[in-house]
Amino acid sequence: MSILHKLSKAFGFSRDMDIEEYMDTVELENVDVLHEPADFYVKPVALESEADIKIIEDELKQRNIILLNMSPMARNAAKLKLIVADLKEYVNRINGDIARIDNDKILLTPGKIKIVKSKKPPTA
Repeated sequence: MSILHKLSKAFGFSRDMDIEEYMDTVELENVDVLHEPADFYVKPVALESEADIKIIEDELKQRNIILLNMSPMARNAAKLKLIVADLKEYVNRINGDIARIDNDKILLTPGKIKIVKSKKPPTA
């Protein structure tokens, strides 16, 4: 018998706890139960439409760092290029920074947070 099962019986829960159901509840969507609250967060965002630009800008206004997954938008290269240009203009305007991590990911930072973009010199 697992600890969770014993605890649920001790607290009077009659049915078994479904961990998937627990993790998917709407009330816990923005709660990090594993860590104490932080001042700022690194948030992953999948770029699926132009509407996601507003979400990204709002997160940057809240001083969160965005790890942007561009692969959902990759099939529309022209639109992706325009969105990235808009995001680049926005982070420059707020004194933030933007850097490509790999072919599918971009890192965006809020104001006064810069990304070191220089590579280490090769070691002999």
